[in-house]
Amino acid sequence: MRLFKLVLPSCFILVLLGPTFTNILALQIPVNEGATVKIGLLIQNNKSEAARQGAEMAILKANEKGGYNGKPFQLVVRSMEGPWGTGSKQAVNLIFEEKVCALMGSGDGRNGHLIEQVSTKARIVFLSSWASDPTLAQAFVPWYFTCVPTDIQQADALIKEIYDKRKIAGIALVSDNGYDSKLAVESFTKRTKLTGKSDQVKLFYDDLNQNFNTIIDQINKAEIKGIVLFGKPAASLRLIQLLKEKKINKPIFGTLSLLDEEDLYDNYLNYLEDMVLVSSGNSMALKSLTFRNEFQKIYGKAPGAVAEYSFDGMNLLIDAIRSGGPDRENIQNALTKIHFEGVTGPIQFDDKGKRSGAAKLMEIKNGISVPVEK
Repeated sequence: MRLFKLVLPSCFILVLLGPTFTNILALQIPVNEGATVKIGLLIQNNKSEAARQGAEMAILKANEKGGYNGKPFQLVVRSMEGPWGTGSKQAVNLIFEEKVCALMGSGDGRNGHLIEQVSTKARIVFLSSWASDPTLAQAFVPWYFTCVPTDIQQADALIKEIYDKRKIAGIALVSDNGYDSKLAVESFTKRTKLTGKSDQVKLFYDDLNQNFNTIIDQINKAEIKGIVLFGKPAASLRLIQLLKEKKINKPIFGTLSLLDEEDLYDNYLNYLEDMVLVSSGNSMALKSLTFRNEFQKIYGKAPGAVAEYSFDGMNLLIDAIRSGGPDRENIQNALTKIHFEGVTGPIQFDDKGKRSGAAKLMEIKNGISVPVEK
């Protein structure tokens, strides 16, 4: 038995290369029978404070209410930072060594695919609380769920606002060269082509060697009427500031990635005045206000979108466990039927594990996010 326990995780990594023995391995994974109910959290890197804090706060509040039948929930965190494949190795560690009953991931799309492969082989729930990569749901894996609007859902909301409501023609899509950003641009382009509105100019910059003057020259030459930003907040903010310095006043729109406080957040909304962004929820709703106040008291700072989605994602898993217990299949079944009211709004899942419903938009006014009317 001792040898079996040592060999099994190594064998599992080999199985990732193919479907052989998948069902046998799934049966061999032990159910959490310890003193706590463990839930695994995979974060992008060791600096991913917001994701950890959002999940940690959900666990804290759940334990204040008695945990699961008197047994406390325990958050087990692993970083995916390191060589390619670290994410899958850490997922294996959480499943086999820590014996978690579910996984949540707050990271990019590439790591999301690695975790998804592991969760599929192990037949354990993987809930994504940040990656918006729509291809994660296209494999139709019953163990995968996401509480974040996909790139397609975000694109649809922005397209409706830009083209249908505001009647803006001549759009520049400005993005870094990262995997997630380029995938989001691709989703936006495909959705506009479906509606016959494919008039965008695509402009990419290297996040390590930004040359925004070139981007601005291209915007002027192309007679751009509106700008959609994809990428991380720090680089986007530098571009926005340069546009203001050059007195280039164009309507600016942005995806959810611009609200990633892991990259930059302190008073960040003050610099996004009049921008329209994909929303992380109604910041003035009672549940959201309560969460923000409690988060501020615990961590001494306001939460951003990453913390909000992490908080909701962990609460979804906690509610599913309370509904059917820590059995992996029961958690999966509970999530397919769940109707949850989170700080990011109501959450249900479709038959592919995606968050149901349209993405919402918000506009920044006086440093405060205001819902955009339909």
